[in-house]
Amino acid sequence: MKKLSARRRHPLAALVVLLLALAATGGLYAAFAPADKAQADVAAQSLAIDEGKKLFAVGCSSCHGLNGQGSSDGPSLVGVGSAAVDFQVGTGRMPAQQPGAQVPRKKNIYSQAEIDQLAAYVASLGPGPVTPKEEQFTSTNPEDISKGGELFRTNCAQCHNFAGQGGALTKGKSAPSLEGVDAKHIYEAMQTGPQNMPSFPDTTMPEEQKKQIVAFVRHTTNDEPNPGGLTLGSLGPVTEGLFGWIFGLGTLIAVAIWVAAHTTKAKKS
Repeated sequence: MKKLSARRRHPLAALVVLLLALAATGGLYAAFAPADKAQADVAAQSLAIDEGKKLFAVGCSSCHGLNGQGSSDGPSLVGVGSAAVDFQVGTGRMPAQQPGAQVPRKKNIYSQAEIDQLAAYVASLGPGPVTPKEEQFTSTNPEDISKGGELFRTNCAQCHNFAGQGGALTKGKSAPSLEGVDAKHIYEAMQTGPQNMPSFPDTTMPEEQKKQIVAFVRHTTNDEPNPGGLTLGSLGPVTEGLFGWIFGLGTLIAVAIWVAAHTTKAKKS
């Protein structure tokens, strides 16, 4: 009887064993779940690259080469990064209709999912600027508009005009208008420096400053009524001076002629 009573288990022993089993299961899950998620992410990225390569072969390889190495009709895409693809294809500039000094913006022919796949493939060719996340180009601070204006006038107004309306450059090139351009694409243009535009990496222009410029451009080129009235294209003092000479001075001359025709001497004659 003493031996049987010694071997008898405590009533809580089964509960302890159950808790230990649950803890071990949780530990195993915690150990292996992140690995499973990482493997799933790698598999999804690999699938995106494969699909992007197929799209690239059909729509881009004729100019940029089967492996993005470039040709006489298009530059190498090794190292341009996913941001360049998202900008060029997202704005419809690529695929280009025809070569020229300036590739214009047009309606894109790819969905955003397809653009992401193309970007994934090109990014796999070599490291480059990464497509920005929304928080990188979206500002909620009203002060960013005025700060962005100062930065824009210093770094961008020489080509894009102080109000972002664009302007002519040399040899048939031009700086396009920024009106109606998505905030993400403005940010990506600063990242990658498309066509005639210089690039502004984070080492040259920090992310916060690029966000401030985006805030200014979006505020300046929105569709709200202009509080100043007629904008004259927002092209600056040239158009304003021309308007003054043609209409202002013309009106003064017309008034002077009218007054001279209605004087006493003019009536007698």
